[in-house]
Amino acid sequence: MKTIILGLALLSIAMAIEKARFDNYRVYSINVDTVEQLKELRKLDGNSDGFEFWKLADVGKEADLMVPPHKFADFEEMAQALKLNYYLKIQNVQALIDNENPKTRAVDFDWTSYYTYDEIYEWLDVQLATYPTILSNFVVGESFQNRTIRGVKLAYNEANPSIFIEANIHAREWITSATATWFLNELLTSTDPTIQDLARNINWYIVPIFNVDGFVYSHNVNRLWRKTRFPHAHICYGTDGNRNFGFQWNTIGASSNPCSETFAGPNAWSEPETVHLADYLRGISSEIKIYLSFHSYGQYFLFPYGHTGEHVGNYEELYAVANKTVEAIAVRYGTAYRYGPSSTVLYETSGTSVDWAYNEFGIRLAYTFEFRDRGNYGFVLPADQIIPNGLEIKDGIVAMVAESRVRGIL
Repeated sequence: MKTIILGLALLSIAMAIEKARFDNYRVYSINVDTVEQLKELRKLDGNSDGFEFWKLADVGKEADLMVPPHKFADFEEMAQALKLNYYLKIQNVQALIDNENPKTRAVDFDWTSYYTYDEIYEWLDVQLATYPTILSNFVVGESFQNRTIRGVKLAYNEANPSIFIEANIHAREWITSATATWFLNELLTSTDPTIQDLARNINWYIVPIFNVDGFVYSHNVNRLWRKTRFPHAHICYGTDGNRNFGFQWNTIGASSNPCSETFAGPNAWSEPETVHLADYLRGISSEIKIYLSFHSYGQYFLFPYGHTGEHVGNYEELYAVANKTVEAIAVRYGTAYRYGPSSTVLYETSGTSVDWAYNEFGIRLAYTFEFRDRGNYGFVLPADQIIPNGLEIKDGIVAMVAESRVRGIL
């Protein structure tokens, strides 16, 4: 009997940690042409029936919907009934996941693969030991599952103005932590005078993995996990950390359904991660001149606000700096970014980190990057695009800093 019980227990553990698979799951791109279409599509969000929006757009924009094999017929029927214009963007999601990383990983941390929570933190420790006079560790706080949310500060001169970068608030967006660490490495090692200028004359706060619990879960269990891991509901775990900040919380572009990918939480600041970040930022807010949040995908460069189409007070300034940034991003590979207020260029949101930081501290420049690509890979961007993405984002940041200096921001 003991042997049977032990066997069942081990089987339960194995089943609990078995990785989710997405064999033959498809991603369709849908043109949302009418309010009625949008209303019906939104009913699929969080219905726990296998549909999952990778991008839920507003009217006049394009939504990306992942459909499981057992729902193909239902999707076709719905598309016909709603007269949807759509096309197949991804044939087999699992095939992308299987080919995301190279079959053989390099021994060194070289950004040819995606790295885990432990590997990234080990790399940070090496950098801290290598550059002790200019690089320091800081702790944002502890996650719900008691993981440490770490960051590093690069500072040659404490009197320098600062830029704050947070990445991987959405767990499945692995390109964001990869780009954050790649960019930090550039600041530490580049012999390019332009990059050395950025390192020596600006202080950089970089949090490479903000949603640490979700990030670990996306590596170990479900590659497409987005939210935190706080169990607010019996069936559906997690909150969208980028809908949980206390500015315009859950007013628009967020959900009260715990099963939705944009669940805002039971209340603002329900997640320990968002509370800790807010508390940390309050202590350094006077230093921060630019706030950047790294996301994927879609190739957007967005600024406040998400909850309204009304222009903010320094709209022209935000727009002008964004224009210079995306122009520079396009030079190297021709990668085209769309830019402007997030509410009009992408979709409406509320409770985001960028909008909260901009409003709370009066940070003049606060932006959201949505990295590569336009949806051919979506969240599962191949690792061989990490360095190209990093290079073009570096070009954009160089231009952003240059224009900010012209305008007296830095």
